[in-house]
Amino acid sequence: MATPPAIPRRGLFIGGGWREPTLGRRIPVINPATEDTIGDIPAATAEDVELAVAAARDAFTRDGGSGWSRASGAARAKYLNAIAIKEKITYLALLETLDSGKPKDEAVADMEDVAACFEYYAGLAEALDGKQHAPISLPMENFKSYILKEPIGVVGFITPWNYPLLMATWKVAPSLAAGCTAVLKPSELASLTCLELGVICEEIGLPSGVLNIITGLGPDAGAPIASHPHVDKVAFTGSTETGKRIMTAAAQMVKPVSLELGGKSPLVIFDDVADIDKAVEWAMFGCFFNGGQVCSATSRLLLHEKIAERFLDRFVEWTKNIKISDPLEEGCRLGSVVSEGQYEKIKKFVSTARAEGATILHGGDRPKHLNKGFFIEPTIITDVSTSMQIWREEVFGPVICVKVFKTESEAVELANDTHYGLAGGVISDDLERCERIAKVIHSGIMWINCSQPTLVQAPWGGNKRSGFGRELGEWGLENYLSVKQVTSYCSDELYGWYQRPSKL
Repeated sequence: MATPPAIPRRGLFIGGGWREPTLGRRIPVINPATEDTIGDIPAATAEDVELAVAAARDAFTRDGGSGWSRASGAARAKYLNAIAIKEKITYLALLETLDSGKPKDEAVADMEDVAACFEYYAGLAEALDGKQHAPISLPMENFKSYILKEPIGVVGFITPWNYPLLMATWKVAPSLAAGCTAVLKPSELASLTCLELGVICEEIGLPSGVLNIITGLGPDAGAPIASHPHVDKVAFTGSTETGKRIMTAAAQMVKPVSLELGGKSPLVIFDDVADIDKAVEWAMFGCFFNGGQVCSATSRLLLHEKIAERFLDRFVEWTKNIKISDPLEEGCRLGSVVSEGQYEKIKKFVSTARAEGATILHGGDRPKHLNKGFFIEPTIITDVSTSMQIWREEVFGPVICVKVFKTESEAVELANDTHYGLAGGVISDDLERCERIAKVIHSGIMWINCSQPTLVQAPWGGNKRSGFGRELGEWGLENYLSVKQVTSYCSDELYGWYQRPSKL
């Protein structure tokens, strides 16, 4: 088992340096796999938000923006490539595991994705230079137009605990590539690696104030970012209810927001699949990876009636084989959930499903061999009706509910029976059917014969109550750019709309 590192004591990263929070408060860091207190993080308040926003505003406008916001994309790309420090992957992964409870192997994969994301947006920053002054084709000769793509300004980020550094990177990397400056507020439940990002920025010499990182509670540090008059945009990943509050705050200043919110995604499996085990593994990966703490988790499993019994038998067998352990142990595939509060919430979902008449086919309890830590068995729930809480609400844990269907049209109706619209999946050996299903499920992401692949080059985001806006790919960069039209009159003649006055 990997030796855990000492937890560094950090302050708030503001204006290129470290400072203690104005009120001197700190929040304990709990290792959810052991329930031990392993350190603490600073608890920022509105006073600290003021300092961070001022630093970001200064960095955006300093020297007319020549040092950052109006610098070339190629100049910014050098910093983004430098942030992608691959030799720190192991260290950051260990911190992430201690902080969030996710298996070490998953945390390593997350850190590799972090490095890849910074490198990808470094490339897009360089390419942005070639897209400036793009001409617009006009039907008249006396005007010429072109486009400038400019950074939107100071951006506030409020990010979740399920992929702490990776979700922050999805916002930080494209925004810095665009020339924005930023204030990042990660979740207080898992902030350690985001604070280490500040250390990396300091080491590579990122201009002061370009990225500011503050930690603290949502009402104390997150809400003041959303409502701050000098924050030009807010990007948030988290619950739908918090997203509503952020929209309300931003609306007072007609401030743009992008929201990546909850989900209750379907995975539809048809009876023509030749390899049941292959489909079973994707169903598991779709809901048990990262402890099911994934906004896009395909937590509603729709099975064709002809294969349902056989599929569920294999599903239970495979699920029993998952190694649930201390997340630092080799081969761990299910660690703890992030906190006691989340653990109790998941257990409540399971008990409510049972009380409403559903069957707990497997799991639902603490693993018998783990007496400490916020561990819960992967849980399969059957005999579910569409009125049940477990069908309608996001659990954010390793819990999947199952319904059986007879026809393709019924499967589509069940898949779309949700207020959410983040993702969905279909598994079938009939690729034409897969394409049909992909078109009619109301979601921003669709997977065919898989679940959960997340690619930095491809857009990510949802519809309905799953939010709006797209992250990743070129769409992620566009989130932080404002398009300016520049048009010039290029004729030596008068325009001729008004009559020239006669000479005296």
